[in-house]
Amino acid sequence: MNQLQLFLPCAAGVEDFLAQEVHEITGLQGDDLRVMRGGVNLRSSWRDAMRLNLYSRLCQRVLVQLHVGEYRNEQDLYEAASNVAWEIWFTPKESFKIEITAQHSPLQSLNFAALKIKDAIADRFRFKTGIRPDVNTQWPDARIYAHLTTDTVTIYIDTSGEPLFKRGWRQDTGEAPLKETLAAAMIAASGWAETIYEDVEGEEPSFAPFYDPCCGSGTIAIEAAQIACNIAPGSTRRFGFEKLLPYQPHVWDAIKSEAAQAVLTTAERENIQIFGSDVSFRMVDFATRNAERAGVADVVQFRGGDALQRMPPCENEKKNGIMIVNPPYGDRIDVAGVAGNNARRSFGQREAAQTVDSGLEGAEFFPQLAAHWKKNYAGWTAYVLTPDMKLPTKMRLKESRRVPMWNGPIECRLFRFDMVAGSARVKKTD
Repeated sequence: MNQLQLFLPCAAGVEDFLAQEVHEITGLQGDDLRVMRGGVNLRSSWRDAMRLNLYSRLCQRVLVQLHVGEYRNEQDLYEAASNVAWEIWFTPKESFKIEITAQHSPLQSLNFAALKIKDAIADRFRFKTGIRPDVNTQWPDARIYAHLTTDTVTIYIDTSGEPLFKRGWRQDTGEAPLKETLAAAMIAASGWAETIYEDVEGEEPSFAPFYDPCCGSGTIAIEAAQIACNIAPGSTRRFGFEKLLPYQPHVWDAIKSEAAQAVLTTAERENIQIFGSDVSFRMVDFATRNAERAGVADVVQFRGGDALQRMPPCENEKKNGIMIVNPPYGDRIDVAGVAGNNARRSFGQREAAQTVDSGLEGAEFFPQLAAHWKKNYAGWTAYVLTPDMKLPTKMRLKESRRVPMWNGPIECRLFRFDMVAGSARVKKTD
């Protein structure tokens, strides 16, 4: 277990940010850390696998690669799985589940392919121990993943259990909630965690003010608050590796103790300024309760109010603040941009209220939001995640940066807008 081949899948567009995060957690670089399409490959230890589960905000799972080789048919998959030493990972007393994905595989049925891999594992245990482990498709003790390409099969065992975006604190949600991993990726892309102001007029070093004016259940603001407080994202949940044979409770307890000791004290949090607001007071209540469970209720403030009317949440003469916004869009909630009842049906109650209750159609909301920002948020930087590549034109703003990101199956861009008062256009003079 001293040297493992790990694969950390992530949302498309997040790979470089994940590689940087893995380097910060493990110190790995060069040949030991490679950016791949859809994730990061690394050579590391079992201890690092546990630490990555605890600390990573960006990856979806931590997978241990057990086999990679060529195949032509389902029988080849059976042979490949039969040759893996499953008995060093779990016992017949533990249940397991097979999940299979494919990219340009010639096989006709992925279900049949998964069945062959399942049979191979069960048959190996029966040969080795005389007992076949049970299959549990809902709550398995061991999760096994197989990925097929045109001619290659890769088999992994999962150390995470539930996906890592499930931090354990978000129990109250609205419609189409943003995954915590994507929220963390947006924050990473903004560079906010590096915007620390040193000793301003005798004050302690602090992060730039942070604000989400359409916060929903508070995911983005809470992720930012946990980053500022140095709270490990996995500190309140359990992991799949706790049911695997290499697991050593005393090692894991030491890792968790180290993470707990690194959390900022109440006194050290005093200068953190993180805010969220939403037009729906119901969502504000959800966000507040989620922040309490996440351990950051003392550093993030949630308020009700229309995004078109909310003024900057703090005095900001010395420090330029950052806004990160995930507005409703596209397939996420079938946004149609129509006011009234049609918008309520298409947007969902919260998102429709953001526009409809303001007397606006969807097409009018963003230009007015941009005008509000230019008038009242001069010096701030806004990041907006959207699949609409023409959003800057609609907002009558010129983006200074665009970062490709995927929200599930939806291709998006994270646009950066640097707020200046009035119009950025140069007026002609006579």
